[in-house]
Amino acid sequence: MTERYSYDVVIVGGGAAGLRAAIAAASHSDKLSVAVISKVYPMRSHTVSAEGGTASVLKEYDSFELHASDTIKGGDYLADQDAVEAFVKEAPSEIIQLEHWGCPWSREPDGKLAVRAFGGMSVKRTVFAADKTGFHMLHTLFQHSLRYPNIIRLDEWFVSSLIMEDGMVKGLVALDLRTRELAFIASRAVIMATGGAGRIFQFTTNAVIKTGDGMAMAYRAGAPLKDMEFIQFHPTALPGSGILITEASRGEGGYLINKDQERFLKRYTPEKMELGPRDILSRALITEIREGRGYEGPFGSYVLLDLRHLGEELIDRKLPFVRELARNYAGIDPVHEPIPVRPAVHYTMGGIHTDVLGRTPVAGLYACGEAACVSINGANRLGSNSLSECLVFGRAAGVDAATFALSKKGQGEIEDSNLLNPVGEYLRIDEEKIYGLLKREGGGERLSDLRSHLQSIMDTNVGIFRDSSGLQEARRQIRELRTGLQRAAIDDKGTVYNTEVIEAFELGFMLDVADAIAYSALIREESRGAHYRTDFPKRDDKNFLFHQLSYYSPGGPVIKHLSVSITKWQPAERKY
Repeated sequence: MTERYSYDVVIVGGGAAGLRAAIAAASHSDKLSVAVISKVYPMRSHTVSAEGGTASVLKEYDSFELHASDTIKGGDYLADQDAVEAFVKEAPSEIIQLEHWGCPWSREPDGKLAVRAFGGMSVKRTVFAADKTGFHMLHTLFQHSLRYPNIIRLDEWFVSSLIMEDGMVKGLVALDLRTRELAFIASRAVIMATGGAGRIFQFTTNAVIKTGDGMAMAYRAGAPLKDMEFIQFHPTALPGSGILITEASRGEGGYLINKDQERFLKRYTPEKMELGPRDILSRALITEIREGRGYEGPFGSYVLLDLRHLGEELIDRKLPFVRELARNYAGIDPVHEPIPVRPAVHYTMGGIHTDVLGRTPVAGLYACGEAACVSINGANRLGSNSLSECLVFGRAAGVDAATFALSKKGQGEIEDSNLLNPVGEYLRIDEEKIYGLLKREGGGERLSDLRSHLQSIMDTNVGIFRDSSGLQEARRQIRELRTGLQRAAIDDKGTVYNTEVIEAFELGFMLDVADAIAYSALIREESRGAHYRTDFPKRDDKNFLFHQLSYYSPGGPVIKHLSVSITKWQPAERKY
């Protein structure tokens, strides 16, 4: 018997954006039931891995205009400037709110919040909690959410599809990982806060849970994905593992050096050096390696991040996690030796198309955090804007979804019998996927092989440097992988925590998102921000100063254009 649940607002994802949305919705009205559904326990959400800090205008030498200008320039003038202006104005109150809820921000000797430098920022404005900022923010949000009796958590549930009727979201289908039973969860409003899609690539800083689930479900439900071609590479990850070495290490004064012992960034970002934006730095590292100035190791080529001159006291006080990671996963103590680093996929600038309130074009469907694209990040996100974005737009989505849900109360129960037909059809489709996998015996392709093949395709053809032939080849192979997924077999036939079943759904989501990324990259015949076409190496404002909206169709994405909102910062050459 299929279980049935009913809530006024359902948030999919238990990271910073999802928890902030839940708190906002629950505090908006105690008459609303608010559910947070997550495929992992919230404390395992990827926010916990964010290290360096979160940007906000809190110092007298800073200003909203300066933060907005840095963000717009960093995004290579593709960010919507009205959204950026709203974001920078709201960020300080969110940081202070977290302070009141108990977040242990690092402080100056006078007791005021400490800030550090981050790439692409004109001044020091990144608030931090040593180098475990996401960890402390997530714990603070989680603990505060426990104050609200109207927040219900469904931990270790996997959402497989959205239920639509007459162009509106009516709920979702979810799988209880403990029992493998499908459930219908009715809702007046759904907020997607499922994070990014970095696991589509092989070498990434992202957790294994970041498979683009929310993006793909919204895409299939009719909400367009925006600017999917823009994938950020972080310049400093450990070779082999992809573990992030935070930008804070450079913000505190670390150097990047090549095998000639040269601070090579003088050739690429002479004014900013190690504090240039991530897209330019990542290309610089790969260029050094391609031109023979990198080191060679068991996991490929790399350059060095040198912190030795900072001293043990500063490293232990401000970068203790960097030291811990380097020791445990590279066998190196950064107090005494440089750290090997190379670029890795880090962040999805694109995502579900929303406005500043988190609304998508689909009634009742919202998105926030990395799953969404407002867009404040444009073609390249500045480091430390993302955690602030989770707070600002998580709150906005939570309040507006709560308002929407309240407006629908009294219009009939959300479990009305007229929903039985669409609900039954959605449940039948997902049940057939599950039981098809369980019944298939041998001969089929292994999910792990298909996933690895996809990741290899994306790394090779849709990476830091792209061209037409590589992008077309990526799309061709993605289509072949879809066929392979239909034949895939699994070994685990059990009912308790069957992760292979989940991986099959995830791979389907990954293929949809990967195709949207590759096709959007193919259509954008220019280089802008993190999107670099070797066959079109110049930015082309005349022909490509617009957002690309990818709409789902069975044959692949359908692209439409949307103007970029420009208020007062006119596009200019981007120099650092």
